[in-house]
Amino acid sequence: MPEISPAPSPAIDPCLCPLCGQSNQCANEVERATGVAQGPCWCTTAVFTPALLERIPADSRRKACVCARCAAAGLESP
Repeated sequence: MPEISPAPSPAIDPCLCPLCGQSNQCANEVERATGVAQGPCWCTTAVFTPALLERIPADSRRKACVCARCAAAGLESP
């Protein structure tokens, strides 16, 4: 009997927040996609709590940025 391979993981979109699925407004990704220079990304001054970062699915870590709304909500959560 042939071995059944697992289904491939869906592609990770680096422009979407891995927590809520909305646009993360990443200036680095906009520049990469358009070739148009962007200013510093909003995330350079944002605070990302360890608890928030732990909520990111393992397959999305370091591949997609959290959005500003989720980052702010992470600061408000205990």
